[in-house]
Amino acid sequence: MKQDTPTWRKSTHSADNGGDCIELADLAPGVGVRDSKDPEGPHLTMTRRNLAALTQIVKNI
Repeated sequence: MKQDTPTWRKSTHSADNGGDCIELADLAPGVGVRDSKDPEGPHLTMTRRNLAALTQIVKNI
């Protein structure tokens, strides 16, 4: 059953102090990425492959 509103989630490694976090949501067939400080703001939508590549790049910085 498809949801009308995506379920956004952030890493369990993120603190609950309003810091700089991103949230992800399953927007089948892609993934949504947004700023946790601006939940009503815009979000990016990308493929799972592109998200994996971006994650790898960020880990290597």
